[in-house]
Amino acid sequence: MKKKFISNLILVLLLNVVIKPFYILGIDAEILKITEQSSSGSYGTYFSLLSLTFIFNILLDMGVNTFNTRNIAQNSQLIQKHFSGIFTLKLFLGFVYLLIILLIGFLFSYELKEMKWLLIIGLNQVLIALILFFRSNLSALLLFRQDSLLSVIDRLLLIIFCGYFLWANVTHQIITIDFFILSQTLAYGATAILGFILVVRKTKKFSLKWDYAFFLMIIKKSLPYALLIFLMSIYYYSDVVMIEQMKDSLEATSYAHGYRFFMAFNMLGFLFAGLLLPIFSKMIKENININSITWLSFKLIFFIAVLIGGGFWFIKEDIIHWRYQLNGEDLIHSSNTFGWLLLSFIAVSCNYIFGTLLTANGRLKPMNILAIIGVFINVILNIFLINQSGSTGAAIASLITQVFTLISQVILCYKFFPLKIKVLPIFQIIGYPFIFFIGILLLDLFFLSKEVYTWPLKLVIYTSVGIASGFSFGFVRMKDFLSIIKISKN
Repeated sequence: MKKKFISNLILVLLLNVVIKPFYILGIDAEILKITEQSSSGSYGTYFSLLSLTFIFNILLDMGVNTFNTRNIAQNSQLIQKHFSGIFTLKLFLGFVYLLIILLIGFLFSYELKEMKWLLIIGLNQVLIALILFFRSNLSALLLFRQDSLLSVIDRLLLIIFCGYFLWANVTHQIITIDFFILSQTLAYGATAILGFILVVRKTKKFSLKWDYAFFLMIIKKSLPYALLIFLMSIYYYSDVVMIEQMKDSLEATSYAHGYRFFMAFNMLGFLFAGLLLPIFSKMIKENININSITWLSFKLIFFIAVLIGGGFWFIKEDIIHWRYQLNGEDLIHSSNTFGWLLLSFIAVSCNYIFGTLLTANGRLKPMNILAIIGVFINVILNIFLINQSGSTGAAIASLITQVFTLISQVILCYKFFPLKIKVLPIFQIIGYPFIFFIGILLLDLFFLSKEVYTWPLKLVIYTSVGIASGFSFGFVRMKDFLSIIKISKN
């Protein structure tokens, strides 16, 4: 079982680390560039509508997937009894979700074209929710390889289909937002059908059925978790909606330029959290001291996040120009927004560690209170900063909110767990990024001539400086990476 788990863990990591970032930066970002050249602001409108559907995404789950995975994993024979009923519930939740987002669209006075986009994007979210439900069944049945492939096949289909029209000798006139969201519908629909077939082969029978008492029991148990996800979704995704409503779709597009990279980098923290949740849960249940694993996890993700955030920050204008061919004021504005998002990425990455620890311990009430405060801070900051600085102001608001959340989560972890504060680690946390950034500044000032050193070469040099700083300062060691692998095996 251990060998099976580790081999499939490596498979899912490779698939997610390679395919999903390539889709975000290769396909999504390329469509952003092309659609903005032919219809300025169209991608910003799409991005705002997509963020709006994300905010209410919890309505599609309500914690059902978590309940289903745990239940089927412990009693695999229950899949024949529960699959049909929960699938029926998912369809009902999808119908309610579509009604609510259309109502929100009506309240926002969206035009007919925007309402059409909102409906199709919402339908895509319903299909994604069904895929996640099918994956929860496959995962619970320990069919890790099928689950891993299902997790990326929609993106793979989009890469193949959209890639043909993007890179083959085909006119780019077909590349529109309508083309993009309908391509997603095709990919998600095909993946959902495949997932349904894979699960039904295990259940042997299927029929739609309604069980009100059963559904109510699941939702009641999951409400605290659902509330937390909803609140977090507000301050993760409301920025774009507020930018588009308070400014315009062009400002939303400016935010999207850097946010595509943020999402690709954020895959690291998301996968890290997925690895740590069962580890933390098991250690807490067995009353094992979590001090060393928490500090080890934080060191590794902070090291990598600073490496990425710091390295890209110093070449942010080159990156944005290379990916979107922007120039002048547009380049400066999008680059500044990207820079603040890179700093926010560092805080978000660290939040994955302490947020996962609190979640594993079931401490949802203080996290919900913290999330409410975070939403309040984020919305208030956005109201002021978006008016002043547009997309850059929203990125600054995001950074402040994430730093506040990080500090608060660290305080909660020290309150609930026997974590020890030592002087040397604190010194290393401050010293590592300081040495890294000073090293880059000195190199830029005295050695790295812009005419000689291209941005890819600079990125390699900056990354080398960051790695050398982390290891020479004693912040990370090779055995730290081996330790996290050994712990995950056990």
